[in-house]
Amino acid sequence: MLQTKSVLLELHYFPCIQYFSKLAHYPSIHIEQQEHYQKGSFRNRCLIAGANGPLRLSIPLQQGKNEQQGIREVRIAYKEPWRQQHWSSIRSAYGNAPFFDYFADRLRPFFELRYDFLFDLCWELLQTLAELIQIDGNLMLTEQYHSQAGAGWMDLRNSIHPKPHRNTPDQNFYPAPYPQVFEEKHGFLPNLSILDLLFCTGPEAAIVLESSFVELE
Repeated sequence: MLQTKSVLLELHYFPCIQYFSKLAHYPSIHIEQQEHYQKGSFRNRCLIAGANGPLRLSIPLQQGKNEQQGIREVRIAYKEPWRQQHWSSIRSAYGNAPFFDYFADRLRPFFELRYDFLFDLCWELLQTLAELIQIDGNLMLTEQYHSQAGAGWMDLRNSIHPKPHRNTPDQNFYPAPYPQVFEEKHGFLPNLSILDLLFCTGPEAAIVLESSFVELE
């Protein structure tokens, strides 16, 4: 594990494998809590693999100009039963995965509790996921906003995005293959939510994450 850099990332909902490869590799991860919310990002959505292919799960937000709101002020909407829908989709997608039953009891409560704020839900999820994968890196929140990261920092904010044209090329990431539930039907689907890797590989998830990080000479 590198000892020279701190990484700066925004908070995602059930982040993808690329995101977690940074958490597994670098010793110090700072999560941005001073930014403004940005629509169309992974801040309130993730991608899993269902029987019919990739499936997007999005947390609905209360109406308002969210892009002008601080990320910690963005509220979750509950007009639709999205918690039940998300958990049902996850259970349908991964109920037959080797490690679903092993981890389900740790994750189900997040779909039973009613969080007011998006950030609070995603922050608690991130810490729980890091614990389940046994990531040793130090997760912390930023204390103030900096438009540019200082020396010794790697600024990866907004570099991982659902829209390919918004993604920043990442020479340190190569999605290592692993067995997936619907691989025979759809082939290997890279860089899904960490849920896919966790339910499919269990204690081997950290190894896959390290294998997905490419050291540049």
